[in-house]
Amino acid sequence: MPDMAEYEWRLIREEPRSGPMNMALDEIAAETAASGGPRTVRVYQWEPSCLSLGYGQDPTTVDWDYCSREKIDVTRRQTGGGGIYHDHVGDISYSITAPKDELPGDLLECYHLLCKPVLKMFRNLGIPAGYADEPRPAIYHPACYLRDLHPAHDILAQGRKISGNAQYRQNDAVIQHGSITFSSLPEDHLAVFSEPDVVDERFDKRVVGIDEFVDIRRGQAVSELESELAAFVDATEGSWTDGELEQARERSTAKYEADEWVHKSSPEP
Repeated sequence: MPDMAEYEWRLIREEPRSGPMNMALDEIAAETAASGGPRTVRVYQWEPSCLSLGYGQDPTTVDWDYCSREKIDVTRRQTGGGGIYHDHVGDISYSITAPKDELPGDLLECYHLLCKPVLKMFRNLGIPAGYADEPRPAIYHPACYLRDLHPAHDILAQGRKISGNAQYRQNDAVIQHGSITFSSLPEDHLAVFSEPDVVDERFDKRVVGIDEFVDIRRGQAVSELESELAAFVDATEGSWTDGELEQARERSTAKYEADEWVHKSSPEP
């Protein structure tokens, strides 16, 4: 397989956008890459804070009144798994998008390739992070960070989950996006779910944030991640085109904000 750095890559530095717009931009980045445009590595922030549901997640697991009252966005990802509360300060998210024929066909190999810059970021920060060494059972199924741990794509630090990563394929492209916990905020994370049968202390035993290991500002962690993503593929700093942003706004409205998508009930993929 050719070196990924042989292709044209752009780095899009962290931008604060709504949950639906962030999910739409991942799709548009995939379409750009599949049509011969640049591949994309990006870091993004959720503004306002957002609960992203897994593709097949039951919408009755959400405390809709709480999310509305606290002005928390709710959208649905293309990837499976449980819901993730993306706090606008506590979460750091990224995505990597490229044509699928430029990446390994084996899912585990592809995960481990694309997680390299994430693991390098943790090493640079002095955080002892690595893949889950064995499966571990779920604590609370509706919450992604409390589901069973998987050695393929769950990253732990001293036995507690610090990053979750997922992939989907669309329009001949691969999209990997991931969530990195800067501050775990268990009370806020659990509050978005309806009747969670888990207490904050149990959440703390499963989930950890960067700020529990190192005394740095969130922006420093973001910069470290951006640097490692760019170095991974020799990306040049870039931006969205006006056309991509217009397409993303349309996709956000038509799909990721739409009740038919957000409130849908379907089996897990």
